[in-house]
Amino acid sequence: MIELQNVTKKYNDFTAVDDISFKIDDGEVVGFLGPNGAGKSTTMNMITGYIEPTAGKIIVNGFDINQKSKQAKKQIGYMPENVPLYLELTVKEFISYMADLKLVKRKEKKEEIERVLKATGLEEVKGKLIRNLSRGYRQRVSLAGALVGNPPILILDEPTVGLDPIQVKEIRTLIKELGKKHTILISSHILAEISQMCNKIIIINKGKIMRTDKMSNIEEEVASKETEVTLTVEEADTKLSEIKDEIKEITSIKLLEDNGKDKKYILKYNGTEDIRKVLFKKCVEKDITIIEMKKKEVSLEEAFLKITEEGENK
Repeated sequence: MIELQNVTKKYNDFTAVDDISFKIDDGEVVGFLGPNGAGKSTTMNMITGYIEPTAGKIIVNGFDINQKSKQAKKQIGYMPENVPLYLELTVKEFISYMADLKLVKRKEKKEEIERVLKATGLEEVKGKLIRNLSRGYRQRVSLAGALVGNPPILILDEPTVGLDPIQVKEIRTLIKELGKKHTILISSHILAEISQMCNKIIIINKGKIMRTDKMSNIEEEVASKETEVTLTVEEADTKLSEIKDEIKEITSIKLLEDNGKDKKYILKYNGTEDIRKVLFKKCVEKDITIIEMKKKEVSLEEAFLKITEEGENK
């Protein structure tokens, strides 16, 4: 469990994190989202004890990160965005080194190294130098370092940044598997990516929490937003106005292009139902020749931008 209570971090006159509060329960996989410079990394550094908050309290599995720092830090495995890997070491040597840093008992060390190698899919490359690994495998090594000591909480800062689509998918699958045994907080600035790994999201912008909600609620909200259909037809201005009156879900019709013969319109409508079938029937009834009809849905990224913009305008 991670709990932040009215946490603020200031650097002279600049407020990086402004009076934020949230709670992450045991077993949750939570996405921590915000634009670059929103305060994500500062918050994560405070949770892990790397920097102290100016005000407020941070509790990690019952331990105050400031008052009982040693006990609190043992609860956390942290993977920063740019992990300082030792390129001259092999994968196994690096994990062994991390085990020493985390004071893993000598009699348990071998078994712990093998556990971490297996959990991160690094068994086949354990003898390779880190410098010879792909970016995707280096991210696995970074994650392995966080897993050493089997901490109940994992904090991952931009774990998929800089990876190609195949590597992103592999890391995403790995994180989802780890989520079965760990509480995980993942920072990112890409909502669509987070949506495939997390069951809850926290959105931060300019140091303030904009939204804390279940991922399913965000997706349902996106689905219910106003949707657009692009309709290209032959001359049909008056008839389209009639269709708007007959299909109550349509909120507006706007001419987008007119090439002299065909006209392209944007029709906006509310609701989760796809109106293209009804719209097609109405066009047929009114002898409107349809050249093209496409549906555009509000994306998760557009929803994320809207949430952050709404916060800026408050």
